[in-house]
Amino acid sequence: MDEFETKVLEVISRTENVKSFLFDPGKNADFKPGQFFFVTIRDNGKELTKHFSFSSSPTEKDHIEFTKKLSESDYSKALNKLKPGDWAKLRLAYGEFTFEGEYEKIALLTGGIGITPFKSICRFATDEGLPTDIVLLYGNNTEENIIFREEFDRMAEQNKNLRVVHTLTSPDIDKAVWKGRTGLIDSKMIREEIPDFKERVFYCCGPPKMVEQLERTLKTELAVPDERLKKENFPGY
Repeated sequence: MDEFETKVLEVISRTENVKSFLFDPGKNADFKPGQFFFVTIRDNGKELTKHFSFSSSPTEKDHIEFTKKLSESDYSKALNKLKPGDWAKLRLAYGEFTFEGEYEKIALLTGGIGITPFKSICRFATDEGLPTDIVLLYGNNTEENIIFREEFDRMAEQNKNLRVVHTLTSPDIDKAVWKGRTGLIDSKMIREEIPDFKERVFYCCGPPKMVEQLERTLKTELAVPDERLKKENFPGY
């Protein structure tokens, strides 16, 4: 475990209510793609602490990043006031929801803000030139809600082993405009987009109810064994 004081380098708006926060990594910021860390910030003299998945990769040596859907919580309100140069304290790294090239084929299933550890994983795989075949199924309500869309487009261009599939879940999607998939990630979509699913290790991340549903689908409808299923819940977002 490493704990150090640092400063905000940059704040980036990703969507209407999602922002990324970038910090100076110092000299000893060591973590694995998919892990999480604790971030302490100050607000009116009080220190507030929450944990977040890294949305940056260990290959990105000039910053550490997390990305959050902002809410009305005290922590979110304090975050929303952060600006470059502000103080923060980081404690890292934690978690076993990691990937460093252990498997030949993986599938990443998520929705909304659950994308953050997968950005770390995909960035790492792309920068390191890993041979792992990766398929990402990413669900959002509308096209405007897609986080890191341009970043994943660029990664998919750079990495021939990465395929990104977006699906939109709003009933109001104009299919004359949106030519991609629609609907929740279910067994039918997985079979169609990942026909070799029996050969893959699945990573599922997102709100607890979504992860529970994905786990149920994978186990009961697709007979994916426990040893080929990894999951991470994002409670409290």
